[in-house]
Amino acid sequence: MAETKIQWASKVWNPVTGCSKVSEACQNCHAEVMARRLQKMPASREKYKNGFKVTLHPECLNEPYTWKKPSMVFVVSMGDLFHKDVPDFFINAVMKVIEENPQHTFLLLTKRAKRMFHYFYERGREISRNCWLGVTCESGKHKDRVDYLRLLDAPVRFLSCEPLLGDMPEIDLDGIDWVITGGESGTQARRTPVEWFRNLRDRCVETNTPFFFKQWGAWGEDGVKRSKYANGSLLDGVEWKQMPNM
Repeated sequence: MAETKIQWASKVWNPVTGCSKVSEACQNCHAEVMARRLQKMPASREKYKNGFKVTLHPECLNEPYTWKKPSMVFVVSMGDLFHKDVPDFFINAVMKVIEENPQHTFLLLTKRAKRMFHYFYERGREISRNCWLGVTCESGKHKDRVDYLRLLDAPVRFLSCEPLLGDMPEIDLDGIDWVITGGESGTQARRTPVEWFRNLRDRCVETNTPFFFKQWGAWGEDGVKRSKYANGSLLDGVEWKQMPNM
């Protein structure tokens, strides 16, 4: 199924599945847990027969051509397109599909910002105007990912600070068009202090950067662990679901 419950996308497209851990945000990887679950389901067993090992799915490349309604498409939600085990020729094939489907907006999110930079910038590849590029920056330890991103001429450059695992009150948002954040869910979820979310929100307000607070996750604003649905997504009583200005 291409439909998704991800709040900032309407569809997911997974011509690549699987990944490997590169930083602390990967510790409780939701995609890895989901891959194991899908591996056991009859409808998805074949696609996920390798579990969470990086696997190419050329049979999925044509999917966006079949979607009639313009959609916000999260590309490779079950992995990382710029993983070292995904060859350039396959990334080229994904980009060709993106270019040939201008009715959709494709969102690429990676923790491997250096390779993404190398792929586009150092090799002089043009970025399609319907392709938004993002990096995960869960703490200040990974600000270098943001530096690589801001050098790319994407129509929208965005950050996913989810789960937020470090305070970033002075993060440089120059050249960044959108910030997504949220708390971690699941039984092993790590708690994010409310001040860290406030500081990131305030930094976005200060720099006029759209701010999207996805959820509290397993730990509520009051510091109590409960269902993510019960905790909701209000930050200081306000729902922050801002999108980039296009």
